Amino acid sequence: MTAETLLISDTDADSDVLHRWAFSISVVIPAFNEGPRVGGVVRAVRAQVPDAEIIVVDDASTDDTAEQAAAAGARVISRPHNVGNGAGVRTGVRAASGDVVIVLDADGQHNPADIPRLLRYLNRYDMVIATRPDRDSHENLLRWFGNSVLNALGTYLSGFPMKDLTSGFRAFRREVMLEFLHLLPNTFGWPMTSAMAFAKAGYHIRFEPVAMNKRQGGRSTQKLFKNGVRNILIMLRMVSMFAPLRVYFPVALAMFLLSLLSFAISYFITDVGRFRVPNSSVGLFVGAIVVFMFGLLAEQIAGLRFQRRDL
Repeated sequence: MTAETLLISDTDADSDVLHRWAFSISVVIPAFNEGPRVGGVVRAVRAQVPDAEIIVVDDASTDDTAEQAAAAGARVISRPHNVGNGAGVRTGVRAASGDVVIVLDADGQHNPADIPRLLRYLNRYDMVIATRPDRDSHENLLRWFGNSVLNALGTYLSGFPMKDLTSGFRAFRREVMLEFLHLLPNTFGWPMTSAMAFAKAGYHIRFEPVAMNKRQGGRSTQKLFKNGVRNILIMLRMVSMFAPLRVYFPVALAMFLLSLLSFAISYFITDVGRFRVPNSSVGLFVGAIVVFMFGLLAEQIAGLRFQRRDL
């Protein structure tokens, strides 16, 4: 395992002091049918971190992705079946030997020149995520809107300001990611799940704005309708996994208030002055208790899942 030593200036507004630290670096590049582009990405990464371990996880490509990656100097892990981007990341993180893992796409939209910007903050943060700085940096308006909704949900569930949760360009401490690797889905939902897991467990995340390139040819494997359905399922998964009570409690409260409203309508309007509890009030009241207790139990399970091992 080779240590990559970096000497970079801290660009925070309150400091211009040079910082030096040493840690080993692995770069994981999940790829599927990116033969024309993956070699250039590997060489660009090598130019930024010459001594880093570069792993390309070929997700059963039907072109020469594996050959091009190997020719560029990457260690190639070829999967026998096409499973998904998240599965490639999981495979790469398990195989990596570095203290720090960088993940970026093989299609060229992530600029390897930004890698040092992410690495410089890993002396204080456990994960640094490269974020798109504005709406124009997203592929289209619909994707910007969908990402904004996911960011708002992530912020609400975690209580931590989330930005660009779908960005797959990030650097993180491998030992921390290994705690949550089993939670990551095999699909494109892994960036959201990993960021939420880090935040929920009390680890530190930084969102670093960087410019994103356009895809250098090829076609995106994400389809608008299919991706929208997938994101809805991811949102439901995020709710149940990270902060169930933040959703179940408002629902229980709404049901309780509706039960009171139903009783008030019956007492003051339908059957004036007559004390009679409508069946709807009873049903809503009992339902509110059940929903709240279910949410409380789910919250306790979620809390156990994300307890830090060093606490």
